[in-house]
Amino acid sequence: MLNSFQEGVLIICCVNVIAVLGMSVLTGFTRLFSFGNAGFMSIGAYAAAIASVQFHLPFPLAVLLGAVAAGVIAYILGSLTIRLRGDYFLISCLGFGECVRVLFNYTRDLTGGANGYSGIPYRTTGIVALGCAIVAFVVAWNFIHSRYGQALSAIRENEVAAATNGINVVRYKKMSFVFSAVYAGWAGALYAHYLQFITPSLFNLGKSSELVITTVLGGLGSLTGSVMGTIIVQILPEIFRSMSEYRMLFYGIAVVLVILVRPNGLYGYREFSLKRCVRSIKNIGRTKRGKESES
Repeated sequence: MLNSFQEGVLIICCVNVIAVLGMSVLTGFTRLFSFGNAGFMSIGAYAAAIASVQFHLPFPLAVLLGAVAAGVIAYILGSLTIRLRGDYFLISCLGFGECVRVLFNYTRDLTGGANGYSGIPYRTTGIVALGCAIVAFVVAWNFIHSRYGQALSAIRENEVAAATNGINVVRYKKMSFVFSAVYAGWAGALYAHYLQFITPSLFNLGKSSELVITTVLGGLGSLTGSVMGTIIVQILPEIFRSMSEYRMLFYGIAVVLVILVRPNGLYGYREFSLKRCVRSIKNIGRTKRGKESES
């Protein structure tokens, strides 16, 4: 059995896994960078919290409402910005995330403003968070390995060639954007029902940057890499917690070292495979035996 601290780490890790999986579909398979997914997390968190507290909806319906609300906003935003190229799309998403945070800061009657929103029931247990993370991974895996995911990969490799072969580039980009927002809203809804108290400052630019860094660290174009990257980013600060004020410094250095040693991330453009690991171990064993026989 896990103690309360260990369960808390597990819950936060699973929540971040869901959000990063959405980022992985958007960035790793479509090459669209967004610094606004914390905004979608806040939409999901506040929508689910209000549904639970003020309308007394069951927890699953509240979470579903949070994810759908984030997806609807992403569809509207994507319809306006998805045709932007390069840094312009990234900047528009960054501005959206900050606008959402400021909006929640000033809507005191509905969201509590900067003072936060309290009274949210505790529903996100370790089992619930782990189950949601597994479901999120299975759904993302099936989506990426469907014809829709193949179209996203084609856009990532060569957008012009994909359009020439009949792929509606704008439609599929918007689809990946909405997919990532739904996952962010889902994660935000679970996060709210774990903390029981949320403020707009929880979903600032730093949170969006953390999601992007985790996606790159795990490896673009890799769902299993995204999961591993999330676990590393979540566990490293806890390992260095005994070093108190210096733990975030060592955490940052460790992240930079991983990126320098593995520029494509842990599993850039490939997935973790037990068969590959076993094969690598066998090859190492054969190499050692070959050297011993030669000597």
